[in-house]
Amino acid sequence: MKKPEVVILCGGRGTRLNEETESKPKPMVEIGGKPILWHIMKIYASYGYTRFILALGYKSDYIKRYFYDFRITSSDFTLAMHPDHSPKIHNTHEDTDWEITFVDTGIETLKGGRIKRVEKYVESDNFHLTYGDGVSDVDINKLYKFHLSHKKIGTLTAVHPPSLFGEMKLEGNKIVEFIEKPQLGTGYINGGFFVFKKELMDCLSTNVDCDFEFGPLRELAKNAQFRAYKHDGFWQCMDNIRDRDYLNKLWSENKAAWKVWK
Repeated sequence: MKKPEVVILCGGRGTRLNEETESKPKPMVEIGGKPILWHIMKIYASYGYTRFILALGYKSDYIKRYFYDFRITSSDFTLAMHPDHSPKIHNTHEDTDWEITFVDTGIETLKGGRIKRVEKYVESDNFHLTYGDGVSDVDINKLYKFHLSHKKIGTLTAVHPPSLFGEMKLEGNKIVEFIEKPQLGTGYINGGFFVFKKELMDCLSTNVDCDFEFGPLRELAKNAQFRAYKHDGFWQCMDNIRDRDYLNKLWSENKAAWKVWK
């Protein structure tokens, strides 16, 4: 049996990353030389979820072109200039088992509308859903198992928000260490990394103004059809330039907790 699809919301403008998103969509902003979208897909793929549906919007052609060219740009190849000959690939990259469906869901469409517009490509009774700008070391298999166990429509990964400010570790009045953006110990927020039954689609419409968080999710909670999977480990979204730089710093220092693949 095929594993469920992973729907990734990739259509937003990312205005708080304007110096990057003038020329590319937010999910294509790079961490360690690869788009954050690639990092998110690698997280899921490391648990065996390799069928992706990308809900595209702003600068959708950029994402399509990146992955269409990926086999060539990540490999050695020989090109015969005759138009009837395809390039001969000499080595294969590690992501050859990925299957990606690209769906243009509109430039201005809100998240609920984007999800509804990919419905016809979701074949499984349950599917994963996440945003195109956040990474975590959440165990996707345990998340999915938890979702199946409670038999409700939706599961949300609840995470501790990182601090907006760094902290100092002190021993008396001696500064021992600076800790940048530590995870806070109290309270939870929506960390994305959802799992839903396909019947979520009945709560949505293809209308441009169909929202997600401020409509369907609240209704699911109100009707006791939503459960939280608590994750106390690493989680970080990329809302602004400071977040981008922080994630790049973690990657360069080999401290990228979300790198759960080998």
